[in-house]
Amino acid sequence: MSPGTARTPRRRSLRSHRRSPLLVILLAVVVALGLVPAAQAGGGRGSVVLRDLDAATIPLIQQEMRKGKLSSVDLTSAYLQRISRLDGRLNAVLEVNPRAIREAAASDRHRRKHGARSALEGVPVLLKDNVDTRAQGATAGSRALLKSRPDDATIVRRLHDAGAVVIGKANLSEWANFRSTMSTSGWSAVGGLTANAHVLDRNPCGSSSGSGAGVAASLAQVAIGTETDGSIVCPAGANGVVGLKPTLGLVSRDGIVPISADQDTAGPMARHTIDAALTLSVLQGRDRKDPATAEIPRDQTRQYAKALDADSLDGARIGVWLRGSTGSAETDVVTEQAVAAVEAAGGTVVDVDLPYQDVIDANEFPALLSEFERDLETYLRATPGRHPDTLEGLIRFNGRDPVELEYFGQEIFQLAVEAPPAGSAEAVAARTAATDAARASIDETLATYDLDAIMAPTNSPAWVSTLGEGDAFVFGSSGPAAVAGYPNVTVPAGYSGPLPVGVSFFGARWDDAALLSLAYSFEQHTQVRRAPRLIPTIGD
Repeated sequence: MSPGTARTPRRRSLRSHRRSPLLVILLAVVVALGLVPAAQAGGGRGSVVLRDLDAATIPLIQQEMRKGKLSSVDLTSAYLQRISRLDGRLNAVLEVNPRAIREAAASDRHRRKHGARSALEGVPVLLKDNVDTRAQGATAGSRALLKSRPDDATIVRRLHDAGAVVIGKANLSEWANFRSTMSTSGWSAVGGLTANAHVLDRNPCGSSSGSGAGVAASLAQVAIGTETDGSIVCPAGANGVVGLKPTLGLVSRDGIVPISADQDTAGPMARHTIDAALTLSVLQGRDRKDPATAEIPRDQTRQYAKALDADSLDGARIGVWLRGSTGSAETDVVTEQAVAAVEAAGGTVVDVDLPYQDVIDANEFPALLSEFERDLETYLRATPGRHPDTLEGLIRFNGRDPVELEYFGQEIFQLAVEAPPAGSAEAVAARTAATDAARASIDETLATYDLDAIMAPTNSPAWVSTLGEGDAFVFGSSGPAAVAGYPNVTVPAGYSGPLPVGVSFFGARWDDAALLSLAYSFEQHTQVRRAPRLIPTIGD
C-alpha cells in the first residue's frame, strides 16, 4: 500500500461526538448553579500539571490538588479542551461524558469536605467502549448495541467510589477484533478509524486502540483497556505508553463485553508506570459477579505504587525471548538496546526459547471460537435495551446494516456459530491444551533459568492503516501470558523513526506487583518515552 494513501474520511456515528461547545455550556452551567466557584472554573493557570499534561503523574496531580494549586475541574477542563482540539485528527474518543465537569466538581467538593478518597480522586479516566456505563452505555464499536442500556460495570463503580472522573469512552477495534480475519485494528462502525498518536496514517494496534492513542496524546490521565490476547499491550506498545494486562481474576470482568471468560481481563494504560500501578490498586478486588476474582490470594498487595523500586532490575535475572527473531529489523535493534539497558541497570540477561508455542497456536483460536458464543450471548441476554441477544442475531443485523460490512466481513462470527459448543469435549480439550501449554511454557522457563521475569519485544513499528485489507501485523509476544492468564506489562523501549516500540515483562501468576516494579525500573533507567507529535505521515 502506498504510504501516501489517504485515510478514509471519518464517518459520523449515530452517537454524538461532543466537543468544545458542550464544554463551554457545561462550565457555564456548573458555575451558574454554584457547583464550583467561578474563579476556579478554568483556573489553575499556574499549575505545573496544566503546563505539561504529558509529563504529569498522578502523584504530582494529587500534590498540587492538596496545595490548592489545581482542582479536578481545572484538570478535567484541560483534558476536554485537548480532546476538542486534537481528537478530530486522532479519533480516539468515541464520546465525551456529558457529566464530566459535574463529576469533577463533585470530586472537588468531596476533597474540601473530607479529603481524597484515593490517589485517583479527581483524575480523568478514559474507558474503552466495551466497558458498561449507565450514563453512556457500551457498544463494543457495533451499531447493534447503540440502544443497549447497561448498568455500570464493577470497575466503573470502583472508579467512581475512588473519586475518579470518567471523561468519556474510547474507540476500539469493533468486537475487540473478533469479527473478521480482515478487520482493521482501530476501526469500528460506531467510531470510524482511530489513528496512531505518533504518525496519523499508521495503525494504533488493537483492540484498545482509542485507549492507547488517547492516553498517549494526553486526552486523559489514564485509560482502561481490555485484553484477550494483545489488546492492551499491543496498542500500548504501538503508541508508546505503559499497559498492564493483569493476572486473570485480579480485576472483575463484570459489565465488560466479552470474547472469552478464560482469557479476558481489563487493565490500566498510562503514560507513566506509577499511574498504571495506582490505577490497578483501584480496579482490583473480589467481586461476587466474577467468580475468577475469588482466587485472588489473601496476601495480594493493593499498594502497587509502594512496591515500585527504581533499582529492582539490579540483581534481577531476566530471560529474553524473541531476541533477533521478530522479522522486524527495527524491533530487533530496540530489543538489543533494551537488553543493554537491563544489563546497565544491574540485571543479568539470559536468552530463552519458550516451549510449547505450537500447542498454544493450534488450540487457542478453536477454544476462543467455542467460548465466544457462550460468553457473548450470556452478556447480551443480561444487558437491557433493544439489541440482538444471540450471535446469529448479530450476524443478521450486520447483514442488513449499511455500515457494518462496508470494509470487511464477519467470518469469525460465522465460524463461532459453527464451532463446537463451549462445554463439548472438543472445546474443553482445546482450552485445556492451550492453557496448560501456556502456563507450562512460562512456569518451566522461569524455573529452569531461575528467572524473575521474561522480557520480549512487544510490537513492531506501526503499519500504514488500510480498510478492507486487514492488518500488516508482523509479530506479537502477548500469546503465552494471555493464554496462561498471567500478568504482562509493556513499557516504552525505543523508536523506529518516530514510531514507538515497547518491551514486555511477563511472569508468574499474581506477580503483577513485581512485574510493574521491573517495568518501572526499566522506565526510570531509560527515560526513552517522548510525547507524540501527531505527524500526518512518514512515507514507507
